Amino acid sequence: MDIQTRKLEFIQAFLNLKNEEVIAQFEKLLKNIKTSEAGNSFEPFTAEEFSKRISKSEEDFKENKFKNTSELLSKYQL
Repeated sequence: MDIQTRKLEFIQAFLNLKNEEVIAQFEKLLKNIKTSEAGNSFEPFTAEEFSKRISKSEEDFKENKFKNTSELLSKYQL
């Protein structure tokens, strides 16, 4: 199958999507691809994303889901 046919089939499948979350994921993926193609793959967190990561990290720490420095160094034999 040539690339043109693949693109058309993808577009048809995309147009039939009903789930907004899936569409948002495709939009994010496309944005990331465009950014990396432009040579700038760094995108800072929004305040909301940063807050969510902090909350998740704190939750992981409380649930003992972390590695200390010694464990990381031994894993990578540094």
